[in-house]
Order: sequence, then C-alpha cells, then structure tokens
Amino acid sequence: MVYFKKLSEQPDSIRYSFGEDPAEMDRTLTVDTASRTSTSDDGIADYTFLKASRKINSVFEERRQWPERGMSAS
Repeated sequence: MVYFKKLSEQPDSIRYSFGEDPAEMDRTLTVDTASRTSTSDDGIADYTFLKASRKINSVFEERRQWPERGMSAS
C-alpha cells in the first residue's frame, strides 16, 4: 500500500508526500504538470515511488484535476 497527500501546487509542478504508512509519509515527489512526469525528491525510484506516481496520474486522468490525497493498494 502507498498513501499520498498534496503538499503544494505551482502552475508548472505539484509536490506530494508519500509513504507506506499514512502517519509517516516522509518522502516527497514532484509532478511536472505539463509532461505529467514525476521525480522522486530523494532520487530513489523504487516500487513505492512508482506506485504513488502512477496512482496520482491515474486519478488525474479520471477527474482532470490533481488529487488532494489518496492511496493505492496492490
């Protein structure tokens, strides 16, 4: 499982915290809103990062707006 929460939104990027525990989402990722690509702020592109990134983009694809928070279960 991975949880995510929007931290900030700029015209060209959005930052999210994410992690496997909703009480300890201590990692962050940045989404480029033009290309919809994500970058892990710690440089680690592991399973947790990929799962969060994919779910954020999936919700955006469905709703046409960036989610405030969410989760993804395998």
